[in-house]
Amino acid sequence: MKRIQLQKSFFTSPIAFGFNLLLVYIVYGLCRLVYLFENWSVLSEGFDKLSFWEAFKGCWMFDTSAILYTNALYAILMLIPLHVKETDWWQNMAKWIYITVNSLCIIANLSDAVYFQYTGRRTTTSVFQEFSNEGNIADVMGVEVLRHWYLVLTGILLIAGLIALYAKPAGEFRLRTQKDYLRYYITHLVCFGLYIPITICGMRGGATTAVRPITLSNANQYVNKPAEAALILNTPFSLIRSINKSVFVNPKFYTKEELDQLYTPLHVPADSIVANPKNIVVLIMESYGKEYIGGCNETLDGGKYKGYTPFTDSLIKQSLTFDYTFANGRKSIDGMPSILSSIPRFIEPFFLTPASMNKVSGLAGELAQAGYYSAFFHGAENGSMGFEAFAKATGYKDYFGRTEYNEDKRFNGDKDFDGMWAIWDEEFLQFYALQMSQMQQPFITTVFTASSHHPYKVPERYQDIYKDEPGDNNVMHKCIRYVDNALRLFFDTAKQQPWYSNTVFVITADHTNRSSRKEYETDLGVFSVPIIIYDPSGNIKPARRHCIAQQIDIMPTILNHVGYGKPYVAFGTDLLNTPDSATWAVNHTNGIYQYVKGDYVLQFTDGGEVKAIYNYKKDRFMKNNLKEQACQQGKDMEQELKAIIQSYMERMIEDRLTAESQE
Repeated sequence: MKRIQLQKSFFTSPIAFGFNLLLVYIVYGLCRLVYLFENWSVLSEGFDKLSFWEAFKGCWMFDTSAILYTNALYAILMLIPLHVKETDWWQNMAKWIYITVNSLCIIANLSDAVYFQYTGRRTTTSVFQEFSNEGNIADVMGVEVLRHWYLVLTGILLIAGLIALYAKPAGEFRLRTQKDYLRYYITHLVCFGLYIPITICGMRGGATTAVRPITLSNANQYVNKPAEAALILNTPFSLIRSINKSVFVNPKFYTKEELDQLYTPLHVPADSIVANPKNIVVLIMESYGKEYIGGCNETLDGGKYKGYTPFTDSLIKQSLTFDYTFANGRKSIDGMPSILSSIPRFIEPFFLTPASMNKVSGLAGELAQAGYYSAFFHGAENGSMGFEAFAKATGYKDYFGRTEYNEDKRFNGDKDFDGMWAIWDEEFLQFYALQMSQMQQPFITTVFTASSHHPYKVPERYQDIYKDEPGDNNVMHKCIRYVDNALRLFFDTAKQQPWYSNTVFVITADHTNRSSRKEYETDLGVFSVPIIIYDPSGNIKPARRHCIAQQIDIMPTILNHVGYGKPYVAFGTDLLNTPDSATWAVNHTNGIYQYVKGDYVLQFTDGGEVKAIYNYKKDRFMKNNLKEQACQQGKDMEQELKAIIQSYMERMIEDRLTAESQE
């Protein structure tokens, strides 16, 4: 029998494994720096106030968890006490598993540096459901790859660095005597045995029994603002921690009796309510942030700010608007439930959670009981973004998408397709206006526009009219100007239709988009969207109310205005019959709830603690945390927010989102 000899090398398997894991930590750190610089305009505000050591500790903890999860198989291959692992074929297998897994993590981290601009947070597994029905994702990614070529180059360099610096145990491992075997197995058993508890602690984020496995919201303890939590986290961790995550948990802040006294989303109309069967038209404008609208920013730049929406500005003067108006989420799939069903986004997008299978209603479903016809319009491929499914689930009778547009001989079909997402807004809004003239009144219709969207193009005939202006680095502005004009042309056509004078129009945005103003990059500012209620008949009088409004207020406001006489569930309030001082808004971002009421915004963690209180009217950039100051308003707001959260969670878990489901 041929005897084999033990060759000595500095890079034994355990040492090589430790060195290679250290390389991954370095790569994660470099990806985080890229993430920071790519989103510097948002993350730099207050960056100098972060505690370096606290931030470093948080980054180390979340990176450790992600690295140990993703490299678990590699760790077993390198540390398992079997001497067969020292052969070349085994080590080559281990190496390429390591390279493949960590390359995917690099790609995820760098890609998320771009996606953060749209969501304000690290990506979770809900993104796969969000875009599951889209057939153009390859095209979208291709555009972003070209636009962010420097991130592609960075990724290639980091992956090449992993390959070049990878430490592989040198030479063929040979054992000669029984003593060699004994020493080998004792050493590797000890290393493997120590690694197991270290891994468990690292994955959990701590060693003591009091430590619960860390979640996304834990990142907030290392930062001053929710947006900064994305800098502490990494994308692999966010994806792993959101797999099969139980989204809704009842916090049990109050007893049932206490909760009913504090807050209920059940609306019961007065017996004296009188039917007022107006048509309802809801225009959800893609990415139509409040920042872009001059009429919503009359005091900005000392009154000199003009914005990019001359028609919308003129419409505001004839409409009911509000000083402080907010979205309840950061994505299109958040806007749909908020606007149409008065369901805010808490934790994850509502219709990407198991609760989306609950019985749920909305404007269309409720008004159907009052004899209304309903239809939803979206110029993208039918089924895109799950809008068609949600529209039908909430009571819309018909759906008009790209398919129906192409079948209408009055228009040019796919010649009007923007090549990426949908029919151009100008043409599709004309289709929308004319289609309503074929409907039986009263009706409720909704259109979701698409042109103010990535990749930020306008039709070729408008490229010399709406173009990137010199010195203006926000590609949204040309799209907003185009969409504003498309809205003007829609109203020009609508005014000629028989249904126009008996219609109430609601104009809002699904969410905000790229910002050029620091005022709109704060934790609260990123939720600022317009809410415009226009009634050509004048029954809803034009005014600017000095109060708060949010997307989830639209449903109860409209239902009460048209005299809907049945009970319904809506988490918002009726703006037309609520005193200015009692209006409020709520949203959730990066593990933090934000509750806005009066002059203050309260930030409250998923763990049930007040993180900050700001006077957002005086402190528009949210720099002066008033948490430590005695503030009765803050205590009252905390109590109210807890009631809203608990009611929301209970109703999601217990399937009580309609009046019929009440106990």
